[in-house]
Amino acid sequence: MNLPNKLTLLRIIAIPVFIVVLMMGHRYIATIIFIAAALTDMLDGHIARKYNLVTNFGKLMDPLADKLLVMAALLCLVELGNVASWMVIVILAREFAVTGLRQVAAAEGIVIAAGMTGKIKTITQMIAIPLLLLDNWPCRYISIPLDEIFLWIAVAMTIISGIEYIVKNKQLLSM
Repeated sequence: MNLPNKLTLLRIIAIPVFIVVLMMGHRYIATIIFIAAALTDMLDGHIARKYNLVTNFGKLMDPLADKLLVMAALLCLVELGNVASWMVIVILAREFAVTGLRQVAAAEGIVIAAGMTGKIKTITQMIAIPLLLLDNWPCRYISIPLDEIFLWIAVAMTIISGIEYIVKNKQLLSM
């Protein structure tokens, strides 16, 4: 197993650790775990592309690991009362829809690459979640709800990128 795939597995293993630590009330430690796991996402992709270590395992598990990490964090934040459940439902629905569309495309031998709006969605989620985990620290001291701003941007980008994927690949829906 190559290094990028090991990093992906490490991210998956970190998810239950993150959940337990967060739900035990250790938000700072949970935030460090989340950020470290999110950074492995950037790192494994960079290494895989730079050293031509792209594998079928990585193609499948890397995006799945990202979705599991984000959804675990958001669902825990719903449980803790920091995020409205409807926002998580919108994000989850988009992920299911795009994943389903990608599966239909794969069955036809078509690869749907991540679009820029999807990448922006992921980045805003990865910024919003640590801010939410830390109760908007350090911005709470200057009364700027940066955690909420990034969460709203993430939800908006979720909707926009979902629509973009469907519009760009509408031919797959008529097959």
